[in-house]
Formats: sequence, structure tokens, C-alpha cells
Amino acid sequence: MASRGTAFRYGDHVDTDALIPARYLTTDDPTTLAAHALEDLDPSFAAAVHRGDAIFAGHNFGCGSSREHAPIAIAAAGVAAVVAASFARIFFRNSINTGLPVLECPAAVEATDAGDDVEIDPAAGVIVNHTKGRTFVAEPLPPFVVEIVDAGGLVPWVARQLEGAP
Repeated sequence: MASRGTAFRYGDHVDTDALIPARYLTTDDPTTLAAHALEDLDPSFAAAVHRGDAIFAGHNFGCGSSREHAPIAIAAAGVAAVVAASFARIFFRNSINTGLPVLECPAAVEATDAGDDVEIDPAAGVIVNHTKGRTFVAEPLPPFVVEIVDAGGLVPWVARQLEGAP
């Protein structure tokens, strides 16, 4: 579950309308949503992001509406994890439900700049900034949450559970 990539850095109170503009909510197609992820906040994001990259942000990341489109768009764009000083609770839960790893670690956010080479292991809660030569430890995701994220979200996880049911 560990991933390595480039850090994208954003500030406080990034709301779900900034993560995926409302004009694209007529679809739930992940590829279409990914093409417009962060379009109004960072027009270069969709073209610049690569699989394994990570978003680092300030406080209250994902505030606003309860739409699951936001974490779906981010994950489909290639973001392997989001590290924030804090999350809006509904975004945090929607991220787990859709399979996007999220970690709260204010120190890692403070020490990370856009473009830094980072490695994140959500199961262990370890965030390594290779550019700065620093390692941070966040509260790791609980094992059952790691299972949900590894399955690709809550619906695939439940499907797997049902397959093993008597």
C-alpha cells in the first residue's frame, strides 16, 4: 500500500467544489472526473499528476458538500494518498468509502513543499519526504480501514465479505 511520488501542496479549507467543480457532477465516471480534478484551484493539476503522487494540504481539507465525487476524482487522477493537517469529517469518511487513503499529520504538511519527492505508507502511518530527508509518523489507519481502502472502497470490500459468507 506504500506509494512514492511527487507532492502537490494546497492550503486550508479546500472545499469539494475546488476538488471537482459542480459543473462536472452530471457524471460519476472516474476518468471524466479525473480530467477535471482541482480544475478551478490548480488548472495544471490534471495534466501534471501521476499515479503515486500525493496531495498535502492544510486544515479542513474537503469541506463543503458530502459528494463522493471529490475523492473519486482525486484517486482516479492518480493520487495515492492525501495528507492534511485536518479533514472535513464527511470527506474523510467518503475517502475511505471510495478507497482513497487519508492521513492527518500537520508536521508533514508544514514541512512539505510542492514538488517534493514523498513516500507514504498509510497502513503504517509513515510519511517520508525524500527531498527534505525527513520522516513523519501519523496515526495509521486502523487495520479494518486499511482492508476497505485496499479493496478499493466500502462497496468492493462488502462484496468480498459476501463472497466468503456461508
